[in-house]
Amino acid sequence: MLTLWRPLDSLLRFDRLFDDEAPQRWSESFGWSPRVDVKEDEKALTVTAELPGVDQKDVNVELKDGVLSISGEKKAQKEEKNETYYRVERSYGSFCRSFYLDEKVDAEKIEAKFKDGVLTLTLPKKPEEQPKKIAIQG
Repeated sequence: MLTLWRPLDSLLRFDRLFDDEAPQRWSESFGWSPRVDVKEDEKALTVTAELPGVDQKDVNVELKDGVLSISGEKKAQKEEKNETYYRVERSYGSFCRSFYLDEKVDAEKIEAKFKDGVLTLTLPKKPEEQPKKIAIQG
């Protein structure tokens, strides 16, 4: 779930979302947001976020009330006065991505790794509770 609120008038222009330049307009209209993959197997959920150009020290991961949030800032490079830009497509600024987690995730065992601009979160699942056999006395 994306937690950033967007202007309603931009969201209502659905026809502009489906042409070849839609991703560029989306980024220009709404700011920067990292791409995220979420996968699940029998043991864990894995969240992988692409954070190119973001330093590890500028990334925060938080779990609160069942919501996992990845936030941070991609800082702009210092501009030189003698440079002339004809087009700027790279985005900078703050970002936040949030996801509701299943109660099966063991919050105490979450691991986070950051390498080559990719954040990988491993969220182990709690062992499933086995039914308890109750002896019947007669």
